[in-house]
Amino acid sequence: MLLLMASDIVEDAGLHPILAGNADEAIRILEARKDVCVVFTDVRMPGSMDGVRLAVAVRERWPPIKLLIVSGHLVKDSDLPKGTRFFSKPYPSEAIISTLRELAA
Repeated sequence: MLLLMASDIVEDAGLHPILAGNADEAIRILEARKDVCVVFTDVRMPGSMDGVRLAVAVRERWPPIKLLIVSGHLVKDSDLPKGTRFFSKPYPSEAIISTLRELAA
């Protein structure tokens, strides 16, 4: 359900979401595609890594990709890769839409 809500927000920003059910799937998608410009993830997610570790992996392997992370839990700025945008839940969808547009531009 949360994945579908996030997908709707991405579409509302005028972008085309590519859904991944977990971090491992996200990595496989990024390995196969060259057209991803933003990764939007939650800290808590299934798979072998959480959203922060996914963001670190993305930054290391695909530095140009922009990162947007959300969480209902506290996350230290020092744990996030440089340049990552972070929103605490609950967040206004308008703020996420605006940020996605900015990051994708």
